[in-house]
Amino acid sequence: MRAFIAIDLPEEVTAALVRLQSLLPAGRPVAEENLHLTLAFLGDQSEAVLAALHFELETIRVQPFALGFSGLGVFGGDRPRILFADVGTEPALADLHRRVTGALHRAGVAVQRARFHPHVTLARFGSRATPGTAARLHRFLSDHGDTPLPSFPVTGFGLYESTLHPSGARYNLLARYPLG
Repeated sequence: MRAFIAIDLPEEVTAALVRLQSLLPAGRPVAEENLHLTLAFLGDQSEAVLAALHFELETIRVQPFALGFSGLGVFGGDRPRILFADVGTEPALADLHRRVTGALHRAGVAVQRARFHPHVTLARFGSRATPGTAARLHRFLSDHGDTPLPSFPVTGFGLYESTLHPSGARYNLLARYPLG
């Protein structure tokens, strides 16, 4: 089962992000119901591994905290792959991520060694992104990169299943883990 761990976004945040997406000059916007902040992508895992992980995630104790956004960014440079809303630096988020990573290790889930860059993916550009796409995206970032986005409270996180379909991924909440 393809799975990930993420923080849900409140409705007022997703509404603000969807308004930004409506202005995009290119790319495939992420569906409103799929907007989230990924803490860890797990890839394909067995039900037994996910059950062990669930037990470990239930032991995480962190106080609720607030998050804000620090602008927009792009992964991929001149060949953009992803447009994202960058999440501002927050020690409580780094602590939660560290605890989730520890739970992954204890459950036997191999963890990617990539640096954690908290963000919300807004659009994907695929391998067909052209220099023209990059130029249009650069103008979009110049015009909208500092659009204020609402901060929000983080009161929990979830374990999700991701099923790929021709129309895009569909996410199903497997378990929710409240903070506090």
